[in-house]
Amino acid sequence: MSAEFDCQQCGACCAYFRVSFYWAEADDAPGGTVPAHLTEPVGPLHRCMVGTGAKPARCTMLQGQVGREVGCAIYEQRSSTCRELMPGDEKCLKARRHHGLPT
Repeated sequence: MSAEFDCQQCGACCAYFRVSFYWAEADDAPGGTVPAHLTEPVGPLHRCMVGTGAKPARCTMLQGQVGREVGCAIYEQRSSTCRELMPGDEKCLKARRHHGLPT
């Protein structure tokens, strides 16, 4: 990964997309890891991270300044949605453009 797409210097995706996932990924379900108190319902089978349910979105667990230095306060417990997004992929580039970051 180039420094240009270093997630710890970016954070654009965490401050652009709704971070939604299957409800059972939350820790109030057996085997779930995402802290349930940091989520809100999206529908009967899905939740999202607090702060991402409406625009402008910014995940409550995103620390720091987008485009400078950021981190996830629950990185080891993050959802599959966060784990699947890859630096430089289409979604990454869309979020970076929204925040005026180089693509």
